[in-house]
Amino acid sequence: MKIFDTHFHLPDEGIESFPGFDRAINDHIEQSKSTLCISDSKIDLALLCAGGDHAGSIIAGKYAHTHCNCFYSCGVHPHQAAEYLKSPEDFSIFKNDDKLAAIGEIGLDYFYEESPIPEQLETFDRFLAMALEWDLPAMLHIRDKDGAFDAGQDALDRLKIFAGKGGRFVIHCCTIPQERIADFLDLGAMIGVTGMISFKRADNIREMLKKVPDDRLLLETDSPYLAPVPFRGKSNTPGLLILAAQALAAERKMTLDEICEITSTNAENFYIRPLLEKGYTSCI
Repeated sequence: MKIFDTHFHLPDEGIESFPGFDRAINDHIEQSKSTLCISDSKIDLALLCAGGDHAGSIIAGKYAHTHCNCFYSCGVHPHQAAEYLKSPEDFSIFKNDDKLAAIGEIGLDYFYEESPIPEQLETFDRFLAMALEWDLPAMLHIRDKDGAFDAGQDALDRLKIFAGKGGRFVIHCCTIPQERIADFLDLGAMIGVTGMISFKRADNIREMLKKVPDDRLLLETDSPYLAPVPFRGKSNTPGLLILAAQALAAERKMTLDEICEITSTNAENFYIRPLLEKGYTSCI
């Protein structure tokens, strides 16, 4: 069974954590298979490791280059926007890396507002421009205060221009209100689905996803966060992605095999095929 985790984070320990992290993924794969009673199935896991700042993007790249069928992104999370603008690092070191599949995680977070909104907007604009220049999709974090759509509207205003210039993007861990999701889909948005779909109180996400076509769906863990039921509240890894896939399959009235095939094909078309078209081969 082929499955693609299109957004996960490495442990904070960096390179030293790689062996333990790999063991945890394998343990979670076995636990997931046991939970779903599919112990005889072979899980073919592809990965995309998300960078959240300059140092984290370097580590993500090192992980990708030491793991088969693994890719990475580089960017500055909105929480880090103010710190980045104080002393902007040189992201050009990542350009033309054949394992670099996206610019991100970038975006706007008005829920926590750990960086002031003007700094978030400036950083977001810089990295959207980079995504266009480097011809890579943008991996977006968009989060509003409960009941608000300010971050969503600010992002949408920019994405209309971005998409109009040929930019491609995914809304990672998407929680856009169902009444506004069409605005983003009309611009070509891909939609990231996490283990939150299995949460009892995530009816808003399940309702929003009813408006998303199959060919726009991507699976992701956002690990170490958002472990799916029955592991909710525990540390997450890509090894638990299959449980999120099962929850999505149930919502779509599909089999697990069908949803894994659809989302993996979507991920390959969105992230990997453009790399191959550029002539990159080490990503295979």
